[in-house]
Amino acid sequence: MILRRRLALSAPFAALLLAGCGVNAIPTAEENAKAKWADVQNQYQRRADLIPNLVATVKGYATHEQTTLTAVVDARAKATQVTVNADQITDPDKMKQFQDAQNQLSGALGKLLAVNEAYPDLKADQNFLALQSQLEGTENRIAVARSDYNAAVQAYNTQIRTFPDSITAKVVYGAKPITPFTATTPNAETAPTVKF
Repeated sequence: MILRRRLALSAPFAALLLAGCGVNAIPTAEENAKAKWADVQNQYQRRADLIPNLVATVKGYATHEQTTLTAVVDARAKATQVTVNADQITDPDKMKQFQDAQNQLSGALGKLLAVNEAYPDLKADQNFLALQSQLEGTENRIAVARSDYNAAVQAYNTQIRTFPDSITAKVVYGAKPITPFTATTPNAETAPTVKF
């Protein structure tokens, strides 16, 4: 009888203690980071979906740019093959492979868009202009999604590394830090100098 009474009295305190240790906050932060990762993937997929139309439009005008077109198609194929699902965002190697593939595609797209300078008819084509605008908007969305993802990752990683949540994270969940996106472009932290 006394044991039951003690258990009944200690249950609310135990629940309060567990809530204070982040038992619910840790999975919430992890799910938020996973949701933000899904947003990143969605924006990269949107970009990948625009590429075939962009390549087809450029191909009609820039027949001498076969190397550039092939590089874009190959980079898109590689980027869509390297996938990272939400359960793999704690694997730095997988994240690096994903980032490298996306960066390669970004570089190839930059070269493709630079081709329009040599082809005035392409530069004036309404389909090309619309696709270029959509691609620019998508690149902006990717930047926002990556930033939101990094903020969610920072919140989660901070939570699982600070006391008392770090104990709960390790003991209850076996939580691992999630890998954020990093700037991988050489000298990305320095703005380019424009000279006229």
